[in-house]
Amino acid sequence: MSGFLTALAVSFAVIFVAELGDKSQLMAMTFATRFKPLPVLIGITIATAVVHAVSVGIGYGLGATLPTGWIALIAGLSFLAFGAWTLRGDSLTDEEKSKAERTTRGAVVAVSVAFFLAELGDKTMLATITLATQHGWFGTWLGSTVGMVAADALAILVGRALGKRLPEKAIKYGAAALFAIFGVWLLVDAIGQLT
Repeated sequence: MSGFLTALAVSFAVIFVAELGDKSQLMAMTFATRFKPLPVLIGITIATAVVHAVSVGIGYGLGATLPTGWIALIAGLSFLAFGAWTLRGDSLTDEEKSKAERTTRGAVVAVSVAFFLAELGDKTMLATITLATQHGWFGTWLGSTVGMVAADALAILVGRALGKRLPEKAIKYGAAALFAIFGVWLLVDAIGQLT
C-alpha cells in the first residue's frame, strides 16, 4: 500500500503543478465561459483518464523492460527538460481558441475530444509516462488523472469567478522548480545505481 500512496501523491503533485498554465488549462477556462462547469469537468475527466491510461501503459511497460538505473537517468533528464518546457510557456493557437469558442456539439463530447487531442504528446502525458516507469501503474494513473482534473477545475473556478488567469510568471517558475527538484532527485538516484 505504501508504493500505491507514494505513486498517487507524487503523480498528483507533479501533474497538478505541470498543468498550471498549460494549454489545456487555458482551454478549460475558454470552455467554462461557454458551457456550465460540470459538463466541462466531466469532459476533461474522461479525456484525461483515457490519455493517462495510455501513458501509464507505455511507462509501466518501459519500466518492466529497462534497468532501473537507466530509467532513473532518462527520467531525471526528462524532468529537467519538462522544467525548461514549462519556463518556455504554453498558449492556445488561434485555431484551438476558435474551436473551443464556437463548438456547438454537446459540451461533454466537445470538451472530451478537444482535451484528448490537446494532451497527446503534451508535457503532462510525457510526465505521466516517466512517472509510470518509476511507480506502480494504478497509483500513477489515479494520481495523474486527479491532479490534472483538479488543476483544470481550479482554472474553471478562477476563470469564471475572476475572469483572469492565475499569475503566469509565478506559476511557470513554481512548476519549473518542481520539475527541476524531481529531475535532480532522479539523477542522484540514477548515479547511485549506475556507479
